[in-house]
Amino acid sequence: MLSADERWLIGLDIDGTLVHDDGILSDAVFNEVNRVRALGHEVFIATGRAAANAYPVIHQLEIDKTHAVCSNGAVTIKVDREHPKGFELFDVQTFDPSEVLQQLIDKLPNAHFAVEDVDGGYRFHRPFPSYALGEHNVETPLEELLHHPVSRVVVLSPDHDVEQFLELMESVGLQSVSYAIGYTAWLDIAPKGIDKGHGLERLRQKYGFQGNRVLVMGDGRNDIEMFQWAKSLGGHAFAMGQAPEEVKMAASSVTASVDQDGVAQVLSSLEGLEFLQ
Repeated sequence: MLSADERWLIGLDIDGTLVHDDGILSDAVFNEVNRVRALGHEVFIATGRAAANAYPVIHQLEIDKTHAVCSNGAVTIKVDREHPKGFELFDVQTFDPSEVLQQLIDKLPNAHFAVEDVDGGYRFHRPFPSYALGEHNVETPLEELLHHPVSRVVVLSPDHDVEQFLELMESVGLQSVSYAIGYTAWLDIAPKGIDKGHGLERLRQKYGFQGNRVLVMGDGRNDIEMFQWAKSLGGHAFAMGQAPEEVKMAASSVTASVDQDGVAQVLSSLEGLEFLQ
């Protein structure tokens, strides 16, 4: 049995990291995740997905009786297969969306807006892709998105590409919140200072991991803060091979792409990281 000082905290993004673009979890990744868990290491999901959308992958990995970071750090769940949902809320960070939403509505009149409520459900005023918001969502007038505390605001702007979106966010100057831009013109807005690294740090402290015994993997701009957190502790941050250049630059190492099962390649060499500590 591993001692507390020997165990790794392993934080894994879902989309583009654990699962392929078609949503498939490969046997190689499944086997390596469970190999390191069997050795006594702790694997935490750290995803932009809402809890209800993240749990099916957690269940598929056969992970139970642990925690997971969802909604880019705004929501942390306690996984429990005996619970009717498979999980219960452990920590939820909220903010008042009215100011930031009003700024974005003025700048992006054709955008699609949604908010994630404390219970993990979504309210939206224009349709999103069917897979994006999960099963628990309801269409509502735009005005009704403004006046209740939420854990996340989601913006989809088909009129903009990523670079245009980045420029727009700079011009708006969102100082009171955290935000991350996806591969397309997709914007996730969270409470100020909240990101995947924030959520994982709370779990690191709760579970008692050494700072340099953290290893994270991801492929998106919403993983950059998680990478910075891991590196600041003396841990390891791996970007997937297909990640944007700025994401790779933020990591300490780059592994193979998701299609080549980069997660499995890193985990299969976990023991070798001992020599880099």
